[in-house]
Amino acid sequence: MSDFAGMEDLLQDFLQEATDLLSDVDNKLVDLEKTPDDRGLLNDIFRGFHTIKGGAGFLSATELVTLCHLTENLFDLLRNGELSLTADLMDIIMAATKGVREMFGELGQGVQPQPAEGYVIAGLQSALRGDAIVPEPAAAMPQPVASPPVLPAAEPEAAADEPDWNALHVAVTGIAQVAPAVQTVAPTLAPEAAKPPAVAEGKTAVAASGRVEESPAVYGRRATDRPGSSGQAVSSGRRVEERARENTIRVDTARLDQVLNLSGEIGLTKNRLTSLRADILAGRDDPETLHALDQAVSQLDLLVSDLQNSVMKTRMQPIGRLFQKYPRIARDLARQLGKDVELVLAGEETEVDKTMIEDLSDPLIHLIRNAVDHGVEGPVERQAAGKPAKSLVRLEARQEGDHIVIIVADDGRGMSAERIRAKAVDKGLITEEEANTLDERQSLNLIFLPGFSTKAEISDVSGRGVGMDVVKTNIQKLNGYIDIRSEPGKGSVFIISLPLTLAILPVLLVLLGEQPFALPLSMVREILPIERDKLQEVGGKETLVVRGEILPVIPLARLLGWPLEKPPEYGVFMQTAERTFILGVDSFAGRDDAVIKSLEDFRPRGVAGVTTLSNGQIVLILDIKELLADVGQHLDDRRAIEFA
Repeated sequence: MSDFAGMEDLLQDFLQEATDLLSDVDNKLVDLEKTPDDRGLLNDIFRGFHTIKGGAGFLSATELVTLCHLTENLFDLLRNGELSLTADLMDIIMAATKGVREMFGELGQGVQPQPAEGYVIAGLQSALRGDAIVPEPAAAMPQPVASPPVLPAAEPEAAADEPDWNALHVAVTGIAQVAPAVQTVAPTLAPEAAKPPAVAEGKTAVAASGRVEESPAVYGRRATDRPGSSGQAVSSGRRVEERARENTIRVDTARLDQVLNLSGEIGLTKNRLTSLRADILAGRDDPETLHALDQAVSQLDLLVSDLQNSVMKTRMQPIGRLFQKYPRIARDLARQLGKDVELVLAGEETEVDKTMIEDLSDPLIHLIRNAVDHGVEGPVERQAAGKPAKSLVRLEARQEGDHIVIIVADDGRGMSAERIRAKAVDKGLITEEEANTLDERQSLNLIFLPGFSTKAEISDVSGRGVGMDVVKTNIQKLNGYIDIRSEPGKGSVFIISLPLTLAILPVLLVLLGEQPFALPLSMVREILPIERDKLQEVGGKETLVVRGEILPVIPLARLLGWPLEKPPEYGVFMQTAERTFILGVDSFAGRDDAVIKSLEDFRPRGVAGVTTLSNGQIVLILDIKELLADVGQHLDDRRAIEFA
């Protein structure tokens, strides 16, 4: 039973607004560390906590009101010059924002948030009194781990396929789990002390001077206070507040007005067509009527195209809403590792499909964490290399044609292709022979192999060899690809290329016999005829030389498991993140912008979805990467049988 029965809409609106506001506060806190006397930042952060407190008051979320009220009063002293910002004070402020985010997670589950950690409340109260701040208990500090965390017994299959993303989010963003790990239980409070301060009733713990009039007992979490301790359902995967918001979207009213106007124009054109239809059925087929019909159909085609584009734009959201949470993540991780790292954001106004933004969150967290942990050096190493003490990690987004490009770059130590090959061989991921055939680009892509890691020790940050594998998998699910560029001593660049939207996919229609298939146009580089006399056999495989590059020719029939009735007449120069090849087909049916229909209940391997042509024919959209993987596995199995 929800604690907010009848207030669900208000709760979701609050979570959506407050989560964005808190992310903005986190970013401003990172900037405040660099310029602690910036009055504008202090005022903005003060207003942020004040706004969150007001919304929490409407929901009667007393504990959230209490935490925000204390933090708000603290920033009131800071902005008025009555208190100076110190490292200890910044730590307790960061802990307070983490506590606020945890409470958002509990609100997303439909339960009233529990009291904040005792040391956080005590630290805020001490700061308001002008006393020394008691540091966070040692038990609460992040500790390296020697083995992977124990996963819930209810999810064995998920544990085998991918890492515990929920644990990752807890580590870097502070989002509370429904059933968190056992922590030190605060001493039981007396009934009088356990009552939260009556902030919502207009009482305040701080006098007009900013000093605390009375120091109430420390607030702490009790074992019975934890969400899930009273039989609540355990959640997993994406954070609760994200799941709650995934069916809603913010749309600029100007875009809605445009859609409304186009709908009105289409209605008028429909009425015109209805009138012309009646005239034609009545036997009026003179040139003037037919010309009017042609004009009306052309106008309708133009209006429908404009309406389609406008509707697609309603799904587009600025990627800055995703980017704004990463400076805090980079700051906290760098501090934990003893590094000085600044995350620089660019292209925050770039618009991306909403569903894509949600699915990009986890991969980008991995890439940023890897850049801070693996990529950039420690202060001593950077000084020895003649680099500035502060490392720069750049997160950039931009639109290039019909694609969105996201870049994660660092100025760290870079990656050695030779070392990566050696590590992959040492872990048994590839053989010595395979390693000798790889060029630099292919060697760098080895980091995406499951189980690959250059870390000698496993920590709570990295070393398990699962992060980059998941990054690549999730990017491919978005019909995108990821590329790596690195130079030892200079840094590394990860380039993610994604389609502008997932709702419409530009495709190339190819024919195998009389059956059409759709290929994602993003993979197509060139179309060329296949001349049999120019084919060469290398290692038992047919190849074709294109501008000095030897490319294997793979018939589409072979990928689909169909009998090869005749040699392919045309080739499609295809390029994925891992390989380039020529796809042999019989003919072409043109180019189209496919409206993707997913196959949720039944999806054959190698099929990304379906679309419908103008003549009503259903066409399969092929997942080339999956088909190539199946062919490779089949060949491996066949070789194993032959050798046995």
